[in-house]
Amino acid sequence: MNSGILLVDKPQGITSHDVVSRMRRLAGTRKIGHAGTLDPMATGLLVLGVNHATRLLHYLVGLDKEYLATIRLGWDTTTDDAEGEALAAASAEHLTGATREAILAAMLRQTGVIEQVPSAVSAVKVAGRRAYQRVRDGESVELAARTVTVSAFELLALRPGDGFVDADVRVECSSGTYVRALARDLGADLGTGGHLTALRRTRIGAFHVDEAPALEGYDVARSIMSPADAARRALPVASVTAEQAVDLGHGKRIDAAAVGLGGAGRPEAGADAAIAAVAPDDRLVAIVERRGATFKVVTGFPPEEAGE
Repeated sequence: MNSGILLVDKPQGITSHDVVSRMRRLAGTRKIGHAGTLDPMATGLLVLGVNHATRLLHYLVGLDKEYLATIRLGWDTTTDDAEGEALAAASAEHLTGATREAILAAMLRQTGVIEQVPSAVSAVKVAGRRAYQRVRDGESVELAARTVTVSAFELLALRPGDGFVDADVRVECSSGTYVRALARDLGADLGTGGHLTALRRTRIGAFHVDEAPALEGYDVARSIMSPADAARRALPVASVTAEQAVDLGHGKRIDAAAVGLGGAGRPEAGADAAIAAVAPDDRLVAIVERRGATFKVVTGFPPEEAGE
């Protein structure tokens, strides 16, 4: 199996690791990694790397995300989603006050650059262990707030129920943002409590769930995206000559002035910007960074060998 990127539409009820395990069997290789997991209750886009393309995942993890979600206003849960135990329900007065105008105003306060405390059952590490592992062991976990960016928090529909209001929303956010925490904090702001009942990831950077096949009946050979094509969606691209590709393959620096930039990101990519170096045969040779007047290899991608 050649190296490349696979897009998968994860179904509800299985873990992201379950998806990776299935894809390892389908691809006939154990060297498959992911660019960010989804909870079992969530559906939507997983981006997987196969063989040498796992080295590209580091540059995809930090891309912005888009989600469709349903937030239930009416009570909190121990996990900030529907899988946790329900806590105290909101009073009728608070629930009546959760009008469209009040909800929109509260959502606006959660939009932009905000300080967000991750859910206690998140994968954030506390002294070397995942927070959710500590919670399962009965420990009390307090996580520090982190700065995240919610670039869009859009109300799509409101559906009142018996003792609750469901809000269908669309979220665009930076990597590291917890939509469960948005649900929790929206409920806290309104005084109703809130938790997530549905979550679907629709986009990671320029990768969209609409182009991701379902897991059932997945055809790896037809679906695999070349490392070069994937890199073009996420990074500025340096088109190098065959000779420059050989030099980069040997870890040598090349003259930056002799290389034109294209692809995603700003053409004037700065010194710390990761840049994809692509050879004339459309092979991703390396990820490079500018060092003075040269490009230096930071991640190499060796040529495919027979049988890979």
